[in-house]
Amino acid sequence: MSTSNDDTLVNKKCVPCHGGVTALTLAEAQKKLGLLEGGWNLVEDGKALKREFKFPDFYRAMSFVNAVAHIANQEDHHPDIECGWGYARVRYQTHSIDGLHENDFICAAKIDRL
Repeated sequence: MSTSNDDTLVNKKCVPCHGGVTALTLAEAQKKLGLLEGGWNLVEDGKALKREFKFPDFYRAMSFVNAVAHIANQEDHHPDIECGWGYARVRYQTHSIDGLHENDFICAAKIDRL
């Protein structure tokens, strides 16, 4: 991972995306995936971004989920989250365009900084 590339995403702010915008192509999504820390995967034929995080207990998993919720609130871009004892799964997709947008990668980069 390149720090300058990561900083580029981390320092950006999500922009409203209400449709009418083209989703990233698979090649564009793969390029942006390279800007993130390891662990994120393109799923659903490149239409979504997902990562699983492991924790030693339930409390730390929930603390992480709350921190992700804070990022989502600040960016007004919300992931699907599954969580339980010792894990959290975060999935991003811009539903209004049925695919990935730069916003998904901005939020993922901010989560990587937690």
